[in-house]
Amino acid sequence: MFRSDRILALDIGASKLSLGEFRPLPGGSLELVRYAVVALGVNPDATPDPSAYIVSALREALRGNDMRPGPALVSLSGQMVFPRYVRLPPVTPDKIPSIVRYEAQQNVPFPIEEVVWDYQLIGQNAGDLSVMLVAVKGDVVKNLTDCVEAAGLEPAVVDVAPMALYNAVRYNYTDLPGCTMILDMGGRSTNVVFVEAGRIFSRSIPVAGLAITKELMKEFDLSFEDAEQLKLAHAFVGFGGTYEGSEVGVADRTSKIVRNVMTRLHAEITQTINFYRSQQGGGQPALVLLAGGCATIRHVDTFLKDKLKVEVDYLNPFRNVSVGAEIPAERIAKDVHRLGEIVGLALRRVHTCPVEINLLPPDLVARKTFQRRLPFLGVAAGMVVFIMLVLGLFLHVMRGLSEKNRVAVQSRLAELAAPNARLQEIERKKAEVDARVAQLVEPIRQRALWLAVFEDLHNRLVPGMWLTSVRPASRAPNEPLTRLEIKGMAFNDKVSHQAIMEFADALKGGRHFAGPGEIKRIRPVTGTDYATEFVMELAMKTPGGAPANGPGPGE
Repeated sequence: MFRSDRILALDIGASKLSLGEFRPLPGGSLELVRYAVVALGVNPDATPDPSAYIVSALREALRGNDMRPGPALVSLSGQMVFPRYVRLPPVTPDKIPSIVRYEAQQNVPFPIEEVVWDYQLIGQNAGDLSVMLVAVKGDVVKNLTDCVEAAGLEPAVVDVAPMALYNAVRYNYTDLPGCTMILDMGGRSTNVVFVEAGRIFSRSIPVAGLAITKELMKEFDLSFEDAEQLKLAHAFVGFGGTYEGSEVGVADRTSKIVRNVMTRLHAEITQTINFYRSQQGGGQPALVLLAGGCATIRHVDTFLKDKLKVEVDYLNPFRNVSVGAEIPAERIAKDVHRLGEIVGLALRRVHTCPVEINLLPPDLVARKTFQRRLPFLGVAAGMVVFIMLVLGLFLHVMRGLSEKNRVAVQSRLAELAAPNARLQEIERKKAEVDARVAQLVEPIRQRALWLAVFEDLHNRLVPGMWLTSVRPASRAPNEPLTRLEIKGMAFNDKVSHQAIMEFADALKGGRHFAGPGEIKRIRPVTGTDYATEFVMELAMKTPGGAPANGPGPGE
């Protein structure tokens, strides 16, 4: 989990922004060191793009409260996002992202490529997985993060205000009843958040402080700024009777307007409770916690307690979070209702929170990923430069050594040129001698070969058998001798035809002859009946020239 000595948390509402600097404490808690609540000074209905006002107010918050820029956790207004609650069949964890993406494409009212979205598993019911989808239009969140960056901060997380409040309540309230409802009554909208074991549900109701301002503008024909001042000075929920003060008429009319708006808000809240109980399976709220600027209008808590028939209290995000001693108690008491979101944001840096949504734009995520890699890329680039320098130095040294060695080698070669010429002449003469020796040795080798062949033939003769001739078989001129034609005779009463064939096979299995070979003929000698003539042709294992004495009888 990420830890830092300072944590910046920023909540940007419709009319004001809250910026807080926290520091982590031993044991995992937090301390608010300094904070600022700055009005944007903009009419939300008359200013379609409040970016300049946001940047100006944020810079004022930083300068006026001695806060240094740095990474910041930012929350979006609940009115900007589209929360959807779906159920998934029981599946393995690896399949959840693809199924959730399909559900997002079906439930988000814009093309999925135009939004930034995230999801949170919030429980399991009857085997099904409960999932909360949160989506925001990409241009909306990009405009917001651009404003934050323009003021010198670095968006690290983009959360949603209702979810930040939910995390703050879960951390600070450990003794909640079965179902608690948070009413965050801001400028443009009122965020309703249900806190219940195993469940979370959020809805944004477009009835809040701005609705009161608009009614005052019509009632008293005032500008937006004057109507805001009148609301701050005289707004309260009227319960009948008279208002004690110097401007009885203005106060009475103002209180009636506030009551009418609160009555509309009560109707929306009742519908939301009924929907939560019937469609989400939730329980009846046993406690209401109020937050937001509009919640400080006098008698709002009494009005809601009377209408909802439930205990109503103001949310205190500092039950388990410390406040620095340098922050005056009366100041924090005045602004505590606006600081729940920044407490919930800061908690994400020191704890794993129940809901952790991040709607950081993809291009900003990619840029942050690249920036995180920059130090490694810098080190790698430095290593490459160092290696190139070392390699260059090595090559320079080696080039000098090579040149020195080349000169030495050339000098040595010059010295060896004369001996080398003498050696070459000796090798030429040796080659001539070797050629002459080969000419003399070859006849001797052939003679020895044929002596061995004739000896082999003689030793294998069967008694009663003799050879009449041994000569080369037909061959082309200048080709080595590879086959011999062997002729012989045998007495009929001593040698059978089978013995002649066995004689041929014995020769082919010896040292000098190999298959294939053939017996060309075996027949009686013409004019006699006592002898048989045979002719066979055998392949030689070792080629040779003609026998030393030429073809002729072998015996």
